Amino acid sequence: MEKLTYKLDTFEGPLDLLLYLIRKNKLNICDIPIAKVLDQYMEQIDAAREQNLDISSEFLEMAARLVYMKTVYLLPKHEEADTLRAELSGQLLEYEACRQVAALLGEEFQMDSFTREPAAFPPDTTYRRPISAQQLLQAYSDAAGRRAVPPPTQASFSAIMAHRVVSVASQIIYVLRRLWTDRRISYRTLFVHKKDRSEIVATFLAVLELVKGKRVRVEGDTENPTVELLKAGERKCKRKH
Repeated sequence: MEKLTYKLDTFEGPLDLLLYLIRKNKLNICDIPIAKVLDQYMEQIDAAREQNLDISSEFLEMAARLVYMKTVYLLPKHEEADTLRAELSGQLLEYEACRQVAALLGEEFQMDSFTREPAAFPPDTTYRRPISAQQLLQAYSDAAGRRAVPPPTQASFSAIMAHRVVSVASQIIYVLRRLWTDRRISYRTLFVHKKDRSEIVATFLAVLELVKGKRVRVEGDTENPTVELLKAGERKCKRKH
């Protein structure tokens, strides 16, 4: 893929940056190659950091999201990864449509244009979505075979609600933010305020995912290991070796 040269602050958000990368490289927005897009996305984040530009949390959250999607694709089954990629493609398609509408409105309405109150139109509830006979048959079979199931009791949720679930993606964001100011920190400091078992396990898995994705490096002895954020150049050299 061609290397891009532009400043991060020219984009309104992470979706804007992703859409530019996809259009620049003529990729299929419905079948995004996550690994290729992630590499270029992180190059822009690193370039902005080297220029001392202020990176909003939206770009870091999208970076963590892409890292997580890439790691999920390493698993034997890709159902979750395909679902996450479909959600991202849908967001990009909606964002692109909004941009096109905004551009049309910008051409239509200028400072000297005349505006009026919107006219009242009755809502159109006509169903126009194309549907096949097979889909109708499947919908009927699902409805006819559905049994009356009583609503779940409060006791059935007690086991779930008793434990707080902490996602690995949220802890990836946490680790990246800790390393954003100081590129190297003590490994043990990542767990100082982690008292919940779910948080500790999720943070540990987040470090493993970042090491696997060549975003960070863990060094030192067993007594005082450190975690270091890798630059884009270091990651490329590590891949060649």
